[in-house]
Amino acid sequence: MPGIVVYVYDNLSTDATAERRRAAGAIVRTETTKGKGNVVRRAFADIEADVYVMIDGDDTYDASAAPLMIKTLLDGPYDHVLGVRKQDEGAQAYRAGHETGNRVLNGVVGKVFGENVEDMLSGYRVFSRRFVKSFPAVSREFEIETELTVHSLHLRVAQTQVHVGFRDRPAGSESKLRTYHDGFKILALIIGLARHERPVAFYGLFGTLSWLISLILITPIVVQFYEIHQVPRFPTLFLASPCSCWAAWPGPRA
Repeated sequence: MPGIVVYVYDNLSTDATAERRRAAGAIVRTETTKGKGNVVRRAFADIEADVYVMIDGDDTYDASAAPLMIKTLLDGPYDHVLGVRKQDEGAQAYRAGHETGNRVLNGVVGKVFGENVEDMLSGYRVFSRRFVKSFPAVSREFEIETELTVHSLHLRVAQTQVHVGFRDRPAGSESKLRTYHDGFKILALIIGLARHERPVAFYGLFGTLSWLISLILITPIVVQFYEIHQVPRFPTLFLASPCSCWAAWPGPRA
């Protein structure tokens, strides 16, 4: 792509990644605080451009899709173009459980924010300058993709999705993504962002669930009281009481 400037951020790698990328003509910078979110935050703060292309450096994404994604951004015009991963025929690029987990998270975010998201964990995206410079970048690790997606949904920026090829990692390399550890961190971030960005829906759902639990627990106790005029199950009654209080809780005040 004529005129493109390639930046590679080295996050304390122990191989020859930085030297090889520098020899290939890329501008190599180092981020000493480990974590993908820290790298993205540093890159967004350092780099000045009109269009930003973000892609993981593990050679699993089809880099040839970048011109189409850039053209899509400019023609829209859009502020965010998401590269939706489509596995190449015969490839097994997704680790066990990752594809299913991604679908679950896509569904959760879609329900909370009312938008269809096909691949919220994709590391292949194109942004406008105003998107990058408005992005707060709080995440430190692999939650960064979730934060990018939720930020775009919350601001209702003009965005679209483009299917891109996704292939196996090169032999000898392995993903740093920890399936359960990072999966739960991503889910926790979604819950936190939903609480902040959609408080009425979040606390409404929380209150409804608390009310249902309280109703399920208290109903047999009330029935027994009318039958025998006693409350034989005090522990259940004590559990139902805070549930009913939580159902009426309006949430923390700003």
